Amino acid sequence: MTAARAAAEARGRRGETIAAWWLRLTGWSILARRVRTRGGEVDLVARRGRTVAFVEVKTRRTDAELDVAIDAHRLRRVAMAAEMLGPRFARPGDAIRIDVMLIAPRKWPRHLKNVWHG
Repeated sequence: MTAARAAAEARGRRGETIAAWWLRLTGWSILARRVRTRGGEVDLVARRGRTVAFVEVKTRRTDAELDVAIDAHRLRRVAMAAEMLGPRFARPGDAIRIDVMLIAPRKWPRHLKNVWHG
C-alpha cells in the first residue's frame, strides 16, 4: 500500500469513528462496522427505534470535495449490500434506509437521511 493510500485509509477510519459517535449522540445504536458482502460494503449499520440505517461514510479534506464524494454508483453498491444484510439486522416491521454521513475537518458531520430511492 502506498503512503498516500495508507493515509486515505486512516482518514476514512477516523471519519467512520466520528460518524459512529455522532450517530450515538443523536440516539442511534451502532450494530456493525465495515460489513462486507459480495455486492458491496456498508460502513456502518445503525438502529434507532424501528429504523435500521445502512450508512455510507465519506471523509474528505474540504466541503467542496464532499459535495462530489457520493454518486449513484456508490449508493447502488450500498443498497445491494443492504438488501443482502437486511435480514441479518432488521426485524419484521422495521423501516430500512440508506443514509450518508459526510465528514470534513473542523466541520460538524452532515447526516443525509434516506438518500437511496432505487
